[in-house]
Amino acid sequence: MLWCMARKCRIKKKRKTMTHQEDVLYECALAAASTLQQVAQEKLNTAYTLGWPHVIYAPRLSIDGNQWCALYGENLQDGVAGFGDSPNEAMLAFDKAWVKKLTGDSP
Repeated sequence: MLWCMARKCRIKKKRKTMTHQEDVLYECALAAASTLQQVAQEKLNTAYTLGWPHVIYAPRLSIDGNQWCALYGENLQDGVAGFGDSPNEAMLAFDKAWVKKLTGDSP
């Protein structure tokens, strides 16, 4: 927000000799820097989210009994699945199952 009443700007002046125009430009620069920082953070969040297995592989989501099931593959024996009380919990369980290593008795 930019506002000025009788040439008194709402930001603290770094120098006593700053003009009104310099005050406004300084405030605009601060606002732009803050916006750029927010955009950069959103890009990082998006890149992180796009790397989740459930985002990449898009498992089928269905209800199995009293829980949600996120399944990638033809069936539970041959595919990867995650179960949870909500779709979100099922997808997060799917992500954990995706990175889990097979044990010695698994195919």
